Amino acid sequence: MGTDVSTYVLLSHQAALRRQLDVTANNMANSSTVGYKREQALFREQVERVQRAQIEDAKRLSFVLDFGAVHDARPGAFQPTGNPLDVMIEGPGYLSVEDAAGATAYTRAGFVTLLPNGELGTPSGAPLLDENGRHIAVPSEEQASLHIAEDGTVSTTSGAIARLAVTQFDELRVSERGDGLLNGAGGRQLGAAETRLHSGGVEGSNVQPIVETTNMIEVLRAYQRTSEAAAGVDALRKMAIARLAKPD
Repeated sequence: MGTDVSTYVLLSHQAALRRQLDVTANNMANSSTVGYKREQALFREQVERVQRAQIEDAKRLSFVLDFGAVHDARPGAFQPTGNPLDVMIEGPGYLSVEDAAGATAYTRAGFVTLLPNGELGTPSGAPLLDENGRHIAVPSEEQASLHIAEDGTVSTTSGAIARLAVTQFDELRVSERGDGLLNGAGGRQLGAAETRLHSGGVEGSNVQPIVETTNMIEVLRAYQRTSEAAAGVDALRKMAIARLAKPD
């Protein structure tokens, strides 16, 4: 570790604060996004030890490392839509959809519509998947009687057609894709007895704008304090160089 270690420590703190500010700003931008789950940046401490220091405590150096982000699993409020096919997932879980590349993605936004080909999908055209990973096709003559039950069963007057797949993840295994959908890994598909859907509406964002505004102010203040500390270290360094440069 070089002699300029204080600068590295302060830079690691500033980088963490920038990351936290980005996450907070993204939360605020999605305060009205249906199904959005608030993100919380995670950091961990990286401890380094130096061999030589003026005091023993200075041999232990603590850096801040970005560890990713976790989703706040608390539910958002139910928002009635007037569409009996729309669903809100009560409790954990995500609906499964097929993206444009044919891969499985996930969403909490429970807007459900009939696509032109008679399959259930999202308003953007992504097909919803059943518990077997297949598209859910509804015969045209039965579409008027289509119903989604609390356990995810899709049925008409002729009987059950399929059951919507609802998958639960450890929130650390879910990540934003940037297209309104989520990637997930290591999930567990919920059985009918574990699935709870509320029809006729969707889940609002669980972001509380006033909380995010307060967090942003705290981050900005912390960044300012770190910048002031960095300026102080720089001033001390310049003073030391000036003294060393003076002739005896």
